[in-house]
Amino acid sequence: MLNCVAERHCLLCGAGSGTHSVCTACHAELPWHRQPQCPHCAIPTPGGQVCGACLKHPPAFDRTHAALAYAFPLDRLIPRLKYHGQLAIVPMLGNCLAEAVAAQPLPDCLIPMPLHATRIRERGFNHATEIARTVAKPLGLPLDTTSCRRIRDTSPQMGLKHDARRRNVRGAFACSESVEGKHIALIDDVMTTGTSLDELAATLKRAGAREVSCWVVARTLPPGDR
Repeated sequence: MLNCVAERHCLLCGAGSGTHSVCTACHAELPWHRQPQCPHCAIPTPGGQVCGACLKHPPAFDRTHAALAYAFPLDRLIPRLKYHGQLAIVPMLGNCLAEAVAAQPLPDCLIPMPLHATRIRERGFNHATEIARTVAKPLGLPLDTTSCRRIRDTSPQMGLKHDARRRNVRGAFACSESVEGKHIALIDDVMTTGTSLDELAATLKRAGAREVSCWVVARTLPPGDR
């Protein structure tokens, strides 16, 4: 009996892509975030220096790794996943992130950005958790979906200025299990100002985490760096 695997089609151009979500050509054309960048927040900086914002107000997280810039086609794909439930997009996003962090020191576990229960009921899933599952498997990492939860149903961060974003997520998370001495990587789809990740990282640090890294699919960049 033949063991045949149907060829997949590229999410971006529709061409045959073998067992992958995107074809080789489209994969190469993705907006990979490889320019010199701040080691804390991944914003582009000359020579990879720490940016002024992180020098002035050091974030609770220790470092950020972003696979891609939040530009076309990510600015089309990620909203389709989050708000229209197109889960077929998840493997592409997760595989890109796993590829980008494969050479980094591995954490003890992955924690996806928690959604409030109300949001999960509305959408039927947590997109960060689905991405994290795809990242965890090839790297052989434990996925922790129970230690942290969002205890306030915060307003969407989109459209809010930096200070308003910080106020919006203040006290939004709780950590109910021991993370003492652990290096944790937080998984999210997009980092814009990093305030949600910063608040979650601070919650984990108060609970005893040794290190917190941010692993994000895409980083929003200033217009001149896109």
